Amino acid sequence: MKGNGFKLLCIFAFLGLTVWYLFPTVQWTLEQRHIDNMPEAERAAYQDENREKLQNLRARSLSLGLDLQGGMHVTLEVGTPQLLIELAGDFADDALEEMVGIAADRAFEDRTDIVDELVSEFESRDANARLSRYYRSDSEGITRRSENSEVASYLKEQRNEAVDRAMEIIRTRVDRFGVAEPSIMKQGDNRIIVELPGVDDEQRMRDLLRGTARLEFRLAADTDEMNNARQNIMEYYDQLAEEDEDLEQNILRTILETNVQNPYIFGYAAGTDTAQVNRIIETEEFQERLPRNTALLWGSSPLYQQDGLDFYELIGVRSQVELTGDVISEARVAFDPNTNVPEVSMSMNTEGARRWARITGANIGRPVAIILDNYVYSYPTVRSRINNGRSSISGLGGLSEAEDLVNILLSGALPAPMDIIEERTVGATLGEASIRAGFLSVVFGLIAVAIFMIFYYHAGGAIADLALFLNIIFILGILAGFQATLTLPGIAGIVLTIGMAVDANVLIFDRIREELRAGKTLKAAIDNGYANAMSAIIDANVTTFFVGIILFSFGMGPIKGFAVTLMAGIAASLFSAIVITRVIVDYLTRERTAKLSFG
Repeated sequence: MKGNGFKLLCIFAFLGLTVWYLFPTVQWTLEQRHIDNMPEAERAAYQDENREKLQNLRARSLSLGLDLQGGMHVTLEVGTPQLLIELAGDFADDALEEMVGIAADRAFEDRTDIVDELVSEFESRDANARLSRYYRSDSEGITRRSENSEVASYLKEQRNEAVDRAMEIIRTRVDRFGVAEPSIMKQGDNRIIVELPGVDDEQRMRDLLRGTARLEFRLAADTDEMNNARQNIMEYYDQLAEEDEDLEQNILRTILETNVQNPYIFGYAAGTDTAQVNRIIETEEFQERLPRNTALLWGSSPLYQQDGLDFYELIGVRSQVELTGDVISEARVAFDPNTNVPEVSMSMNTEGARRWARITGANIGRPVAIILDNYVYSYPTVRSRINNGRSSISGLGGLSEAEDLVNILLSGALPAPMDIIEERTVGATLGEASIRAGFLSVVFGLIAVAIFMIFYYHAGGAIADLALFLNIIFILGILAGFQATLTLPGIAGIVLTIGMAVDANVLIFDRIREELRAGKTLKAAIDNGYANAMSAIIDANVTTFFVGIILFSFGMGPIKGFAVTLMAGIAASLFSAIVITRVIVDYLTRERTAKLSFG
């Protein structure tokens, strides 16, 4: 073994390192099997007692992709039409909303850019007008005299920045949720692809991804004005009912005739009827009979149940927003000391605390509605002036909803609404089937290659098979060490690497056989075989490695997973063929009289 000391050190160091990185994966797999075999009550207690240990093992173990362990694939689209209207601010009017709507429809039909379509629609109405009548930005140099092309560039830049900010906010929310190895990628101008392995609570994740987190504090509507409005609206729809019976009108009359004890409640409706009620509320006839600067919003959680239906309260609030969630500096889950019900406790920054003190001081005895994404979570009555900037959100559905709300508030508000335009769910059963199929493909491929190598190269083939087995361990260790995710295409990369791993040994062993046929001694044939085959081995593997780099750089999802496994396999197979097999061959031929067959 003279001269192989450094090689041996590298082999044992590399093997030890890969085993070290793979050990948590083995531990996690054994723990999972142990937990799955426990009774349900015992399982819950064990997971609660060992929560930190299990989380640590899961974080350090080799992660499986969406196609192997199940989960969600979601495509989100940033609501660019709403963003364009919000960017106009106080300059927005009905004409702009109409033009944005037309531009959105054309962009969808013709696969064009909505900003370009907006400019085109605007100029078609008045060729000499400037779009800057709606959009101004001192920081970006957009003034009343800016050209339409300048405004279009500004809007596109704002749209792109909104997508980038949305990606970061979604990433933060997903990380706080605890999803292992999520994939979040930008697609086109306004879409974001999110892959969430291991997620089983689909509705909770949907709410987390698209919740805009627009937190508002508004005063409750005037009770006298609300009572008068209820009476006027009831009389109006009673007259309509005499002329023409209508299902939606009957539903609304049922709401209005409900015995409402709380003066701030406009009425109650079953969850199945809220969409129909919303359509009536949005009509011009209904809005004309509401008090000025008043809006009706639904409560976030059911108030009571009747005949198996959840009933929600319709609450009257002022249209004016007194305070927004931008002033929130801290949020955490707390529990009501009287009921032990979870709630969200919030602290405000200096400016928010000052304004909150002014608002509460001026409205003692009146409710202040806490609204998130246009749903009223609570409307506590102000008892005294609040000087410390603290408040809380109650009326939550449970601990998980409180935790998600804290996550959303701390992550920040999305710059624009997010719509889920595509969603795919991979079940755990399909994931297990994929793992089983991938495992069998690796095993069968390994066995087939091993048998061929022994049959064709005899003892040399057995040495190559040993290196091939170590090669699989090295690949998995590299993936675990770099915290990469093993996917189904990644398993395909491992199967491909099995064939490529023996390619180097085939070149070496065939050169050794040629040297032996030329009359060289075994020792000389081995030396010349390794030396002469080296250039071809390096050329073939390096060029393939570069292909892997290109796939990793420009590919997405499955392609990137395949590229990672391919590059890890090439690095491991080169080490196995050049270092490990040479050390074993040298050890077996250390005596001059030693015999070693290469077929």
